[in-house]
Amino acid sequence: MTTPDVMAPRPGAAWLTPAAADRTAAAEVGTTVPGSAAGAGTAVPQTATTPVPGLTPPAPPADPSALLRQPAGFTAESVRHDFPILHRTVNGHPLIWLDNAATTQKPRQVIEALAAYYGAANSNIHRGAHTMAREATEAYEEGRAAVADFLGAPSPDGVVFVRGTTEAVNLVAQTWGRANLGPGDDILVPVLEHHSDIVPWQMIAKETRARLVPIPLTPDGEIDQDAYADLLSSRTQLVAISHASNVLGTVPPVKEMTALAHRYGARVLIDGAQSVAHFPVDVQDLNADFYAFSGHKLFAPTGIGVLYAKPELLAAMAPWQGGGNMIESVDFGSTTFAAAPHKLEAGTGHISGVIGLLAAVNWLTSLDREAVAAYEEGLMSYAHQALATVPGLELIGSAAHRIAVLTFTLAGQDPATVADWLDRDGIAIRAGHHCAQPALAHYGLESAARASLALYNTSEEVDQLVASLRRLQQDG
Repeated sequence: MTTPDVMAPRPGAAWLTPAAADRTAAAEVGTTVPGSAAGAGTAVPQTATTPVPGLTPPAPPADPSALLRQPAGFTAESVRHDFPILHRTVNGHPLIWLDNAATTQKPRQVIEALAAYYGAANSNIHRGAHTMAREATEAYEEGRAAVADFLGAPSPDGVVFVRGTTEAVNLVAQTWGRANLGPGDDILVPVLEHHSDIVPWQMIAKETRARLVPIPLTPDGEIDQDAYADLLSSRTQLVAISHASNVLGTVPPVKEMTALAHRYGARVLIDGAQSVAHFPVDVQDLNADFYAFSGHKLFAPTGIGVLYAKPELLAAMAPWQGGGNMIESVDFGSTTFAAAPHKLEAGTGHISGVIGLLAAVNWLTSLDREAVAAYEEGLMSYAHQALATVPGLELIGSAAHRIAVLTFTLAGQDPATVADWLDRDGIAIRAGHHCAQPALAHYGLESAARASLALYNTSEEVDQLVASLRRLQQDG
């Protein structure tokens, strides 16, 4: 399949074409404004035997604003006007959305694409004989091509649409895993991981009598690379790692870890849920066997996600579910399945979700992503220093490479109380175990508060977060 020019509207999909006013607005922003233990069964990840204290950043400089980078070609203000929800109030205060690791807000380009699809082109896809079916199919497959280009994949045929990262991991576990794992095989998973990259492997390990082996962390929240190298062996069939941690922000050296795993003949699945919104991804450069992400963490709708897999792996994977849209022919004696990726997409797909994902990818790739990454890095540094001025606040994790995730505890305050207090000021953060209980247990914690930043957040919002936390410590 030839990858189309994903930035150009396809013939017959005029409803998806941006209005002239939108093109003018985009031009005003600028196209450069917007990378062998013995025994069978499942090994339970082990946590540190003694709590490791949270690591607080050094005292702030006299002028914390000096840490802020203002890269040429990007400012948060240049994109904030695209997000209608950022202009609402919560509890009488302007909304400050600092829960981006849970989900990102949606630009008007995505919202308008969804409205345009349902208002002018709603149809089922594939094999439809009428105009609207052809238009919807073209847009759906344009979304697949855009995602392939976004990930640096060699072909759209390597892109499978799923509900999200969780379903993508389960799909690999229940198809590739069931066919390739057996007694004595090892699945290596860092203690850092989200539950959705632990539980599916526990389930398939129990079924196949493979072993789930945790890779420990260092005190600063990095994956212990020496331990990882020691755990790899001829028994290792799969390594499942996050490209960025949802609770510590850690960005592991996944390219190097993948290369090392491949020396032992193991496959590597990379969970990109937290990475794709923050920096460019090239699955060929990473040499990833599998790569998964969720649209809703990439400014796209909920309920749509992506699994990328190498062509030879997809070709060998049996269908996970049966139904329409994934077959060539059916009779009561046998079924002939369609080629990948369609054989793994049973039933009517989330068509509007793909339309929204296409709009989100087009919107994000219209920005200067290097400038965006530099801006976020500067904002994270600013936030680190500003939060250090809050009495009793400890930030958890201090990996050298990380995305803008700030997980913390506040002396004398339950994380849920902290989140509730901030909500009164219109500030949205998350509290709890963040679906990463082994990672928090590494620090002797059961829960923590988390503020997570995105490209539309500002230093002024960080200042308001800090001011509210200081009031809580003084008055709460």
